[in-house]
Amino acid sequence: MVDRVERAGLNVDEGLASFIEEQALPGTGIGAEGFWQALSELAHDFGPRNRALLDKREALQKQIDDWHKARANQPHDHEAYKAFLTEIGYLLPEGGDFEIETANTDPEIATVPGPQLVVPITNARYALNAANARWGSLYDGLYGTDAMGSLPPKGGYENGRGARVIARARVFLDEAFPVEGVSHADARRYHVQGGALLVDDQPLIDPSKFRGYRGHPKAPDAVLLCNNGLHVELVFDRTHFIGARDQAGLADVRLESAVSAIMDCEDSVACVDGEDKTLAYANWLGLMQGTLSETFEKGGKSVTRKLTPDHEFLGADDAPFTVKGRALMLVRNVGHLMTNPAILLRDGSEIFEGLMDALITVLIARHDLQRTEGGLRNSHTGSVYVVKPKMHGPEEVAFADEVFTFVEKALNLPQYTVKLGIMDEERRTSVNLKECIRAAKHRVAFINTGFLDRTGDEIHTSMEAGPFSRKDFIKRKGWIGAYEARNVDIGLECGLSGKAQIGKGMWAMPDKMAAMLEAKIEHPKAGANCAWVPSPIAATLHALHYHKVDVFAVQKALRAGGRRAHVDAVLEIPLASFRKWRPEQVRREVENNAQGILGYVVRWIDAGVGCSKVPDINDVGLMEDRATCRISAQHIANWLHHGVVSRDEVMEIMKRMAEVVDGQNADDPSYQPMAPGFDGIAFQAACDLVFEGRVQPSGYTEPVLHKRRLELKAAG
Repeated sequence: MVDRVERAGLNVDEGLASFIEEQALPGTGIGAEGFWQALSELAHDFGPRNRALLDKREALQKQIDDWHKARANQPHDHEAYKAFLTEIGYLLPEGGDFEIETANTDPEIATVPGPQLVVPITNARYALNAANARWGSLYDGLYGTDAMGSLPPKGGYENGRGARVIARARVFLDEAFPVEGVSHADARRYHVQGGALLVDDQPLIDPSKFRGYRGHPKAPDAVLLCNNGLHVELVFDRTHFIGARDQAGLADVRLESAVSAIMDCEDSVACVDGEDKTLAYANWLGLMQGTLSETFEKGGKSVTRKLTPDHEFLGADDAPFTVKGRALMLVRNVGHLMTNPAILLRDGSEIFEGLMDALITVLIARHDLQRTEGGLRNSHTGSVYVVKPKMHGPEEVAFADEVFTFVEKALNLPQYTVKLGIMDEERRTSVNLKECIRAAKHRVAFINTGFLDRTGDEIHTSMEAGPFSRKDFIKRKGWIGAYEARNVDIGLECGLSGKAQIGKGMWAMPDKMAAMLEAKIEHPKAGANCAWVPSPIAATLHALHYHKVDVFAVQKALRAGGRRAHVDAVLEIPLASFRKWRPEQVRREVENNAQGILGYVVRWIDAGVGCSKVPDINDVGLMEDRATCRISAQHIANWLHHGVVSRDEVMEIMKRMAEVVDGQNADDPSYQPMAPGFDGIAFQAACDLVFEGRVQPSGYTEPVLHKRRLELKAAG
């Protein structure tokens, strides 16, 4: 039984109430009575409007389902379909040109392209790692991964591999910071003279790329360079085991890596009640106050991790300055769908979790806004960055804008202090993207694409249209390229360049860095000034792409060329054109989906882990969160619905794949096997996602996962 207290007509989890009153509110200038009154007003006045928006989603979906059912076994009529979507208000007319009016965005949002991390806020160690991933060692990134084509040998440092790492790093320096007549590979001395960096007495071809140094100018401890807005620090130390062997004493090349990081309260966490939400908010508070720390065992030693301070340098004019040591932190709130029992309303219903997140996460960010110059500041321009996921169309974006206007007034903040991130991951947002941006044009600071959620919504929206292609083939259809290109085009058309981030989605294979280096350069080439990576090391390696590609030059060229894709292409439904699959092809596809679902869900339900590296059916580790689970569950649900596979066949595969997942987790002493009983809550949850997937709102996984996780917690 949860202990609760009454606050302004709200029935609040006692632990959450204590956290708000004793930790979050002190120092903000906001009193407890005023805060609870504001939250009660937000919950009771905005809640019914939130519900009406969800009801509209369902009404539109029913109309789309009925349209497809009425035309079953007929060739798809694209023009009729488009006219129908316009008639029901799903596809809206596009208004005239405009540019966003967002002001006071930090450089990391507006003018510094680079990698972006997304991390579960409930894991303090991961959150600190992400915040501190602003800087990373290129030597470590190359040596410790397969980035050079192979993994490092077991044991101690291997000199031959180390030499290859150093050579490759010098190639990078030659490309990004060329020197007159000298290669960095041959350099013996770096020194500062007359406000310029000299390498073996020769200047950089572009002297402006030298920004500063640390130590003595004749033999600096560090040199700071900058290319395409990203810093690089050359670290010199002849006592270091690498620097001692280097003719120039260069011990490391450190790259500015994850310039921004999203602290996630949504897809990558399992927050189902007041206890979970309090943990999430407490970690966010620690980040905003600069006090968060975590102690853990590593290599047999106790390690305490804290936020990294800013880096101090002397400029070319010998004037001291600092460079930020941490990623700019955004917070991702929950979307409009879910409610949470952490707070109950007057009628006993649960509060909409997104409304609760809005007021509490911005309240907590007030601690950063009120910090005087210096210290571990997050925003230097007085902004709070909230990423809002899973919104369907401009009406829902406008609602979010109103919510944050209310929050700003309640917390005595200037209007538009809160900057909004719009995730372009639902089809109704994709096809109306320009109007979605217009609906929040004073606070938009971020748009991005997300293939997985976008595909999950595509399958659910067009569930009745027919069986979808296999997942790998869905990626090859024209709609996905049009979706990705149109997102950038509209972002540029609406004036985001130089004011906001245009982002791309996650690289899901954290152990495949060579493949990432090959593939992910396409994101800055596509005009995206940020893209998601799964780890700090991946951020350092992905940063190399932003040195090779001048994103703002790409954006300028794209803007001049106009739109490359139009709504007609985005509305293409990726149905299977060839449906005579062999039984083994069907089985393999369902096995792949089922194994991924089970591997993710068993950790979500049993351990409360919302994001983890899950081995796939081929034992390749993939970063899994609710988005990956959504597409897999919706795909099986679609094939079930259209008779591509039977319920009995799916259940047999689910049981067989549960045994596979059990084997993959055999070394975990805390793991509870699903086989042979197949009667545990986690296995039941995975089955619910598949067999009830067609009727889940928008195909989301949250309702099933939250219900089953609460069931397990109630059972102790």
